[in-house]
Amino acid sequence: MSSIRLLKTFVTVAAEGSFAAAASRVALTQAAVGQQMRALEAELRRPLFERQGKSVVLTEAGRALVPQARRLLSQYEQMLAPAEDAQGMAGTVHLGAVVSAVRSLIQATLALKERHAALDLHVSAAKSIDLIARVQSGELDAAVAVREPGVGKDLAWTPLYGEPMVLLVPRKFDEADPRTVLQRHPFIRFDPAQHTGQLVERTLKRLRVKPQEFLELNALESIVDLVRSGLGVSVVPLLRDARWAQDAKLRVVEIPRAEERKMALAQRRDSPKAAIVAAVARELLD
Repeated sequence: MSSIRLLKTFVTVAAEGSFAAAASRVALTQAAVGQQMRALEAELRRPLFERQGKSVVLTEAGRALVPQARRLLSQYEQMLAPAEDAQGMAGTVHLGAVVSAVRSLIQATLALKERHAALDLHVSAAKSIDLIARVQSGELDAAVAVREPGVGKDLAWTPLYGEPMVLLVPRKFDEADPRTVLQRHPFIRFDPAQHTGQLVERTLKRLRVKPQEFLELNALESIVDLVRSGLGVSVVPLLRDARWAQDAKLRVVEIPRAEERKMALAQRRDSPKAAIVAAVARELLD
């Protein structure tokens, strides 16, 4: 089916940003990739790329075609699934997760892969807001992201788990009262412009404390490393896969009535991969 081959090449070019880079992935010459893309543009009667030297940039029509092409290719792969796997699941699924949830998502995909050999699962990590945008555009079939009020209202969300805000301090600190710790030691704040940072701010207001502002970051991993090094304290979500309690250089202090970061699995409401995404969600919830 020539149109399927053209769409496969198109999706690869869109991801790689050049005919040359795409050529090695689809086992074609650069000239053959260019010829296929000209044939696709002629078939669809609209330009899909703007040529800029050795690179190509998607036109508005090209960007609109990407999620449509991904859906068609996914449906085609499911049609090709072996008959003996008819009761199982098959096809290529693109998933994403915030960095703190990548381990859980990979474990879930590996468990599914063991039971459904025809599944081809891909996992990538990014910031929550970027993941949501990629699900909306069709680049990702689903993503584990932070559920924020008013964000991604057009998507279907499956609640997964909550991560309460806690006070993270160096193990050597003896104080047990969160207000005392925050008043005495330098405070490393998560970016207040982000949803997680807003949860931190609301938690501080509940404690009625104004900490000693020291540094502001937008990366939980960096904040944890700084606290581990003894450079300050921080209020962060208690990550599901965190091993902070077993860390010889960290101590977790619970905060009464703390705010909670809600994690959920987002997908498009019209997703053709809904059954597979639901299976991923079940693995994550186990």
